[in-house]
Amino acid sequence: MICIIKTKSEIQKMRISGKLAAEVLEMIEEYIQPKISTEDINQICHDYIIYKKKAISACLGYHGFPKSICISINDVVCHGIPNKKKILKEGDIVNIDISIIKDDYYGDTSKMFYVGKTSILSQRLCQVAQKSLYLALKIVKPGLPLYKIGEIIQNYVESNNFSVVKEYCGHGIGRNFHEEPHVLHYKNKENNIVLEKGMIFTIEPMINSGNAQVRCMKDGWTVKTKDRSLSAQYEHTILVTEYGCDILTWRKNEHIPPKLVNKN
Repeated sequence: MICIIKTKSEIQKMRISGKLAAEVLEMIEEYIQPKISTEDINQICHDYIIYKKKAISACLGYHGFPKSICISINDVVCHGIPNKKKILKEGDIVNIDISIIKDDYYGDTSKMFYVGKTSILSQRLCQVAQKSLYLALKIVKPGLPLYKIGEIIQNYVESNNFSVVKEYCGHGIGRNFHEEPHVLHYKNKENNIVLEKGMIFTIEPMINSGNAQVRCMKDGWTVKTKDRSLSAQYEHTILVTEYGCDILTWRKNEHIPPKLVNKN
């Protein structure tokens, strides 16, 4: 398994693409309200990416994916396809996954949104998903065995009586959407790559309120929990630095330790 170490020039370009992806999530937040369709959300993001930021949606046309972003609601784990008939309602939890290309380099990030007032279970699930990501970010540094990321995520999630989806993982990213390494969100010591300065990859744990089993729908994309329980996911693109990591997709309203923030 060959992991690509990014050059200074590549890192600078990926800082830009990561920041842009984060800005899409910042922009769309005010639109996440009851009665808006997921297709309308998709179109707003599409126009912002193409016309405002002069970038490209990485999702649109990727292996035939028909829309510019993924929108996953409630029991949808990932890859939800925006649709005019899919209307947000009070109490929903929604993941919006943004993947863009700017000057040939990719940025990839996602977060959860609450639609109006949500249940205590929904909020706790989202909070645990986010904290599991943050706990992983805190341990990233050169010399760390990659499996430690999955170990800390799984231990924290299961200690809160939730489950980790194992079918999908984080990934290296750069001039390609998906590169080495595969970043598992559960412990697997066979995942024995050691992190090096200059690696860039995503961490994107998906966790369920019920069991970890999932099923892919007939559209070939939408993945749901098998037991119809709720699911939540947060994702960041990160750079391994000399002393830890930079979050390339950090959002301005995100309260995390300053040392983890994309500084450019």
